[in-house]
Amino acid sequence: MTHYSMKHLLGIQSMSVDDIHSTLDLAESYAQLNRGRDKRASVLNGTTQVNMFFERSTRTQASFELAGKRLGADVMSLNVLASSVGKGETLIDTAMTLNAMQPDILVVRHPQSGAVDLLAQKVECSVVNAGDGRHEHPTQALLDALTIRRSKGRVEGLTIAICGDILHSRVARSNLLLLSKLQNRVRMIGPSTLVPPIFAEFGVEIFDDMKEGLQNVDIVMMLRLQEERMSGSFVPSLREYFHLYGLDEEKLAVARPDAIIMHPGPMNRGVEIDGLLADDINRSVIQEQVEMGVAVRMAVLHLLPRLRHQEGAMPLATPDQLGQ
Repeated sequence: MTHYSMKHLLGIQSMSVDDIHSTLDLAESYAQLNRGRDKRASVLNGTTQVNMFFERSTRTQASFELAGKRLGADVMSLNVLASSVGKGETLIDTAMTLNAMQPDILVVRHPQSGAVDLLAQKVECSVVNAGDGRHEHPTQALLDALTIRRSKGRVEGLTIAICGDILHSRVARSNLLLLSKLQNRVRMIGPSTLVPPIFAEFGVEIFDDMKEGLQNVDIVMMLRLQEERMSGSFVPSLREYFHLYGLDEEKLAVARPDAIIMHPGPMNRGVEIDGLLADDINRSVIQEQVEMGVAVRMAVLHLLPRLRHQEGAMPLATPDQLGQ
């Protein structure tokens, strides 16, 4: 089995196409394992995983915790907001403290772009970016890719629309990078205040009209309107935003008949998506995205420590041994 050539997973930009496919293939094995009675694997026995979330995120943090525990790792989640960081300790001081604890994997979410990369430069263990500012959220893009592949049978050569608050979305950036690497056609749809024109330089088609942008797409990926990151007026009102850019039956009708609906969560029902569409089991794969999140994060945790374990700490199992 191929393992990552890099020590950390800081973003999709640093991943090769082979890295992406290796992750998805192993995650597929873990998705099957997670649907069985015994969901445990021993590939990370003796490994210590520390989760540090400087931003609250029930979904992502729980997913990483569950992933680590199912692989046999010792998992510790730090309450960063109530820790010494909140008392004035710098990020570098925190890195030095963590180094002394000798963890093997550090999972970090931080509100500032680049903070996770800085930590990775100061610690000896592998670091996983669980979302940094507006920069990247690599495991979300990977789980989205796995969800697409399971639904469509492939994750190449598709037309995918990313809709909504792209300006503040690290999910949009990671998905753009991953989907472009895999030769998909990417569209971005939203008001001009929330879709930076610079994305056109990456070969993205930009639309400010939902019906025009959704014509014949295979995937409709909706994004949360991140009001907490907005310091000014980006939309006239939530009601007007839903009327123009919220996904409903009328707007979805111009997409392909078998188009699927995605959303990274948490959802604002009635703002970026109609609640009935979000729950439509024939079109929506939102719940499967949550399920695939655990499988993808298990694959990432499995693959990342490879260089460290090659030094003699412990052997890693093969996919055939996952259920043993």
